[in-house]
Amino acid sequence: MGPLEDVRVLELGQLIAGPFCGQYLADFGADVVKIEPPGRGDPMRQWGSTDHQGNTVWWPVIARNKKSLTLDLRTDEGQDIVRRLAAEVDIVVENFRPGTMERWGLGWEALSAINPRLIMVRITGFGQDGPYASRAGYASVCEAMGGMRYIAGYPDRQPVRMGISIGDTLAGMHGAMGAMMALHERERSGRGQMVDSAIYESVMTVMESLVPEYEVAGRIRGRSGSRLDGIAPSNAYPCADGRDVIIGANQDTVFGRLCEVMGQPGLADDPRYIDHQSRGRHQDELDATIADWTQAHDADVVVELLGKAGVPAGHVYRAPEMLADPHIQARESIIRIDDPAIGEMPMQNTFPRLSRSPGGVQHTGPKLGQHTHEVLQDWAGMDKTAIDGLTERGVI
Repeated sequence: MGPLEDVRVLELGQLIAGPFCGQYLADFGADVVKIEPPGRGDPMRQWGSTDHQGNTVWWPVIARNKKSLTLDLRTDEGQDIVRRLAAEVDIVVENFRPGTMERWGLGWEALSAINPRLIMVRITGFGQDGPYASRAGYASVCEAMGGMRYIAGYPDRQPVRMGISIGDTLAGMHGAMGAMMALHERERSGRGQMVDSAIYESVMTVMESLVPEYEVAGRIRGRSGSRLDGIAPSNAYPCADGRDVIIGANQDTVFGRLCEVMGQPGLADDPRYIDHQSRGRHQDELDATIADWTQAHDADVVVELLGKAGVPAGHVYRAPEMLADPHIQARESIIRIDDPAIGEMPMQNTFPRLSRSPGGVQHTGPKLGQHTHEVLQDWAGMDKTAIDGLTERGVI
């Protein structure tokens, strides 16, 4: 019994940002109906890696717990059905370029007039207004504008990207969070509102003190590779077996424990490393000293020794290590779900964990149009004859 089980959501988005917002809401029990173009569906049905039979393994995750309804939004009949559905739902999620929904007669003004309690989550690259609003806004460009790309990587190379679409998922998560805030406010006012989630602003949100560092302290934060400049020791250190270990011991007391484990307790009293600022100024030589010690031991030994001493340390995991880890297994952070096309497959569980009404995964991404008849009958009140007519005209 998820906390959002009485919430109806209409997802009009495609690709990642909008669908991730829908996934997040569906994970916690919302009844999410995803509208897809007839015949081809969301491009996410084809994106990413595939199994040996050509089935994408991303779609079952990003579309899990949702229903699929096919509908041609470029037709008058399709647009009319969206209006009928919008009258019955709590939340509409869309991530088209600004102006697209308005051209279809499905913008905020039109839908909120039909349903004053409606909450409309609009996810775009640059937001609903401003001089860049009409620009195409893929996450890669918006991550750069939000400051993330400039600081990612090493100072002697071009900026790099993370291996995931972090801007899209951040904007989707902000959209879901905004919807929850709007739902709460609706309890007081009885009125819905629009949630404007821009990818570049979602990235800026997690950029810590980057902007005031420049304005107030005169510092432009740059690329620092696997560490943060001035925060030491906190880095990836090579071990004897060729693996790396992440060690974070930049707090004074923790650094002292690290020195004890390394057999060099005097380092904690060395003027070069006596406090946080001193360690930051001598970061390179301190990292070299620690690396000399880690390279004398296998990674498992380093992690075990530091763990017993209360020093934060851990392996750099790939998927195989995640699946094999006993802590991840004990908490069921990764679960196994049966997919009709792929069979049993692992995927991340629903987070965060709620003690009384947690989320859960009921099923993987649906087949294209699997719930079209069900939704049109139950939500839009259409009979079989009307639905058959829509099928014949290619609307669904």
